Amino acid sequence: MTIEIDVLNGDASWPRAEALMKAVWPADVVEKLSWGHVKWAHADLRVLIDAPEDAAEPGLACHVGIFFRDAMWDGRKVHIGGIGGVSTRADCRGRGYATLALNAAIATMRAHEAVRFAMLFCEPHNEAFYQARGWHPFKGEVYAEQPEGRVRFEAMAPFVFDFTASRATASSTYAACRGDPCIRHGWLAPARPDNMSSIIYSIWMT
Repeated sequence: MTIEIDVLNGDASWPRAEALMKAVWPADVVEKLSWGHVKWAHADLRVLIDAPEDAAEPGLACHVGIFFRDAMWDGRKVHIGGIGGVSTRADCRGRGYATLALNAAIATMRAHEAVRFAMLFCEPHNEAFYQARGWHPFKGEVYAEQPEGRVRFEAMAPFVFDFTASRATASSTYAACRGDPCIRHGWLAPARPDNMSSIIYSIWMT
């Protein structure tokens, strides 16, 4: 069986993804979740996998959104990738589609050489799934831009996927800068993203 994986422009492919996203994440369910209040942005790119021929219905089986953002990482400006909107139709689960789509998303972000690492947020019941696929818990703080301004994001656990070869630790102290949260740090070695103290950025949220 051949599985076709499309990586498409986020806005242009939204009409194709919308029905799946609403089926997997209906509004009445989302509003009760810890992240139901978050204002999410549309993906820059989308990984799409169609349902197989033997599926109960034709249409989209799996979706993974790809985001590109400029971030402040312990006081340094970096370009990072993001994953969001991971969704698989109920009758297509257990076939490995989410893993295929995630791998395609990682390959797409890796092709952008400026991207240092990728980040996603997930609920506790999905943490083992992502850790088994090379994602690591981020042990620092994440700040995101929302309509009300910059907020510390704690609704879900952050995970990172490192595209660099460096594996080290950093030690940091906190300081306030012009009314905004920021970090001053003392380096022990080149930084690994999951061990850094703070990421401040306009996340894949509006």
